[in-house]
Amino acid sequence: MNVVLQYLHLLLLIPFLDHASSNTIPVFNAIYSFGSSYEDAGNMAILAPTAPGFWNVLNPPYGETFFNLPTGRASDGRLVIDRIADYLGFSFIPPSLAQGQDFSKGANFAIFGSTALNYTFFQQNNIRNTHLHNTSLSVQIEWFENQKPSICNTTCVEHFTKSLFALGKFGDNDYLYMLSGGKTIEFVNSTVPVVVETIRSAAERLLKQGVMHLVVAGVRPNGCVPVVLTNFASTNRSDYDSLGCLKVYNNIGIYHNTLLCSAVKQLRLEFPQAKISFSEHYKPLIDFVSNPSKYGFTSGTQLRACCGTGEPYNYNLLASCGHAGVPACPNPSTFINWDGIRLTDAAYDIIADGWLKGPYADPPILDLPILDLPIFVL
Repeated sequence: MNVVLQYLHLLLLIPFLDHASSNTIPVFNAIYSFGSSYEDAGNMAILAPTAPGFWNVLNPPYGETFFNLPTGRASDGRLVIDRIADYLGFSFIPPSLAQGQDFSKGANFAIFGSTALNYTFFQQNNIRNTHLHNTSLSVQIEWFENQKPSICNTTCVEHFTKSLFALGKFGDNDYLYMLSGGKTIEFVNSTVPVVVETIRSAAERLLKQGVMHLVVAGVRPNGCVPVVLTNFASTNRSDYDSLGCLKVYNNIGIYHNTLLCSAVKQLRLEFPQAKISFSEHYKPLIDFVSNPSKYGFTSGTQLRACCGTGEPYNYNLLASCGHAGVPACPNPSTFINWDGIRLTDAAYDIIADGWLKGPYADPPILDLPILDLPIFVL
């Protein structure tokens, strides 16, 4: 059985697998997730399994830690959304493009390579190295809205009021596509308010449909990620901070997250009954890189990929994880980064726990109680 068929076989089994503790009491009716490769649980494997930049994710050693085979997740195991669903008593949330699934308990609309901004922005600005498919945030929201009749029919507002929605870390791909396309740091910084406004508008669009429990995730510190450290390496030592990360790329993330946090605060004022959590990727990754041994990671590996080739960050686009002959480290749980871009099962586990209980979410997901409030839809 080839890898794609193995994946599709597993996909059919996922809704019947439940790894949550028997003591866990589900708090929410369902979980609906949006995002890119940090959140994609199989949509790209269905939409375009042979797409450049993705096909290798369907090869071993992807999935080796938990699933024992590739599933379309860009990790050695589970993602943050998988961990959250498990803790809350759900089975794995199925990818929204899967056929014959029951989405009443949730759907994952995230897809590999997605941006916040629509594809037209990149075309108009002559940025041609973007993903081949227009799967931006607004497209994912449209998928969700088109799927509503099969999810909840006429009872959607009541259903969504007691469901958890999560907007993943939109923005990282936008900025990296611009930079890889030759745009300057100044140009990228000028687009940050536009990207954040796009995310804010998407959140507002969901909240107006009755969503009461929403997670909005910030971006990661791109300057600490092997792919960025490799592709944008500098000969000027002053371009790096004390952790070995590229300062200018981290500053983009700080700017984005500052604006996004302010946007979330504004949404809380506009929708006072809703519970909106600002959840971090930036802070946990800086914590991991700053003090790896505290979190179970091996000191000296914090800026290296577990699976890959090349020095000094073990990343090479032409011989990356999933390509023939490219090895993975013996114990992925001791690494932060899995393939030079995405994280290991172990790193995602710590982030998920921080989103659920703190300190990586404000407020934590477990502090988003279901309340019996009058329902208002704008």
